[in-house]
Amino acid sequence: MTDEPTPTGAAASPNEFALAAAIRRYEERLAKDPASLGFALLADLYRKAGRVADAVAACRDGLIRHPHYATARLILAKALLSRQDFAGALAEIDTILRSSPKDVQCHRLAAEVHRRLGRVDDAVQHLERAASLDPGDRESRALLGLLRAGAAAGDSGVARLLADDTFVTAAFGTLCLDQGLADEATIVFTRLVRKDPDDVGARERLDTALRARSRRKG
Repeated sequence: MTDEPTPTGAAASPNEFALAAAIRRYEERLAKDPASLGFALLADLYRKAGRVADAVAACRDGLIRHPHYATARLILAKALLSRQDFAGALAEIDTILRSSPKDVQCHRLAAEVHRRLGRVDDAVQHLERAASLDPGDRESRALLGLLRAGAAAGDSGVARLLADDTFVTAAFGTLCLDQGLADEATIVFTRLVRKDPDDVGARERLDTALRARSRRKG
């Protein structure tokens, strides 16, 4: 694993210092007990620190010893997704779901991977499964509403506006983003991705719209 420097100086935030300290602690623990399940937490700390290669390496090394540790596979899938290894992430998710088909976190992550690949219908299926398994999952239900609105017109004003393709354009979606209308932009770019799943620009802007929506909600 790479030996990255601990944050120093005024540029480092308290959170960065805390994260670096936690990484050191778990590295020391794992050095003393290489068979410990703590490798998964260390990998997640690496991932959150932006050390994706270290996160992947820690998970894969630990999974050799503990191949049925679902949490580690989920962390590995998240790390692979962060470097846009969609096939690798889905492989890990599928492994978990084969043995634990009711794993809500896996369904949520599967939905994100499929969405980023332009497979909106597959994303919807996983979100539906997550929402049914966890009735309190408001975020999945809200995202479902937006993705479904991208499939057909509904009762909302925006859905009626998008009943035809006049406003279903990248330019209009970008205008919505610029105006802070993240939900509306999500619907537009979802429609565009449904039309052409290989439209990388629309997929990227859909991801941007969803990140903007997430930031707005705090």
